[in-house]
Amino acid sequence: MTTKLLINYFENLLPLNEDEKSIVEEAFKERRVKRRQLILQEGDICKHHTFVVEGCFRMYMVDEKGKEHNLQFAIENWWITDIGSFYSEEPSRLYIEALENSIVLQLKKEDQIKLFDNNQTFNRIFRILTEKALVSAQRRILQNISSTAEERYLDFLKRHPYFFNRISNVQIASYLGVTPEFLSTIRNKIAKS
Repeated sequence: MTTKLLINYFENLLPLNEDEKSIVEEAFKERRVKRRQLILQEGDICKHHTFVVEGCFRMYMVDEKGKEHNLQFAIENWWITDIGSFYSEEPSRLYIEALENSIVLQLKKEDQIKLFDNNQTFNRIFRILTEKALVSAQRRILQNISSTAEERYLDFLKRHPYFFNRISNVQIASYLGVTPEFLSTIRNKIAKS
């Protein structure tokens, strides 16, 4: 069952007892998502925390000129959620799209609240997840304001080598905030050095 993967993920953060494992199996719902299918689109309220069991996703926004800007990618054992829309219950400005046929486990907000109210372990687990996400977001902001495009690309290569066979250069360029042509120039420069 796919929830076993999530239980293992949680147990790498904190051990779960048998009751807590049963709670995970009840609270999270499996969903199969086809390539290019959206699990969130602009204007909708994000109703789920989504854990990727199998597959690859991207979260992006579309600006007023129609240009896409990738904010996040997620593969196996990663989470993807518009956290702002999820908690505020306001319409999202983001899209979440499957880049591959995928399997996810989703947790509704009301089920998350029940988890938090009834079990301190899940409060602690989600606090750890939130702290990690904040650290990652802060790191990315600092990198975007203080690093060159080449430095950002090299860091992306180092931190996420598993993305390069799964995500197109166009998507990576969007994530890094450069054009595909500029990314190609950077890659050629690195290859020559």
